[in-house]
Amino acid sequence: MNVLERLRAEADQAPEYEALLTARPDALADALTAAGRPLWARELAAYRLGLAGDRRAFESLVLLLNHRDPPRCEAAAQALAVLNDPRTARAAAALATNELRTAYALHPVRLLTALRAPESAPTLIATLARLLGPNDPYWRVALACVEGLGALADPRARDVLTRAQSHPRLALAATKALRELAAPA
Repeated sequence: MNVLERLRAEADQAPEYEALLTARPDALADALTAAGRPLWARELAAYRLGLAGDRRAFESLVLLLNHRDPPRCEAAAQALAVLNDPRTARAAAALATNELRTAYALHPVRLLTALRAPESAPTLIATLARLLGPNDPYWRVALACVEGLGALADPRARDVLTRAQSHPRLALAATKALRELAAPA
């Protein structure tokens, strides 16, 4: 289900959905700050503004990137990647490294990989190193870090990727990522 279909279902035939779907940027920005708007309406406004490159969506999209609902995080990450706001990588790095929010770090990690910003590799390395402890429950986030480091092919990741090879759920991806580091650019 794509973002707009999901939000249409959440709106449950509210007339506001169609209005926001066709609203101009100023009306969308107003929807982000208006009192009493449901979450789906704020998300729709932020998503559309982000895809349009309107930086008024930045704060709302970062909040949605840190939401407990994965589809909201994914939609926010998509819009932030298009938004091209210089603050995005720093915000995603802060979310990815927040130990209290590790359960919600998957999409910030993937966003950092897509952004290929200076913060990307150091953040993924630090996050992965923290998640390599025995019995860490956030192996999906660790796997996203491994895959991201392979995509970034940053040689600084060699040590942490080598350590990741000893983790059963990460071993194949870590080996592949190490091969990406060795591949000629």
